[in-house]
Amino acid sequence: MTSLYDVSEMLKQARGDAKLSQQALASRAGVSRTTVARMETLAKGDMSVSVLVRLLEAAGYDLKLVKAGHQRTVEDILNEQRSGSA
Repeated sequence: MTSLYDVSEMLKQARGDAKLSQQALASRAGVSRTTVARMETLAKGDMSVSVLVRLLEAAGYDLKLVKAGHQRTVEDILNEQRSGSA
């Protein structure tokens, strides 16, 4: 399982890949720069999923769930089941 530390590192990487400062990402997501910093450093030892989703979207990413040990996302599996091709 991915730890919160891993998620914070992924967030930092997403921001870096998007070539955004903490302030620029915060502005795009509608949060404060200190919120971005707190999420990237786990300053409070926890993170808000809703803020994480907003920050990732602002950096051009989607949050996807992937079953451990699999390449396909939960969304892929559900779509296959809906279309009857599972």
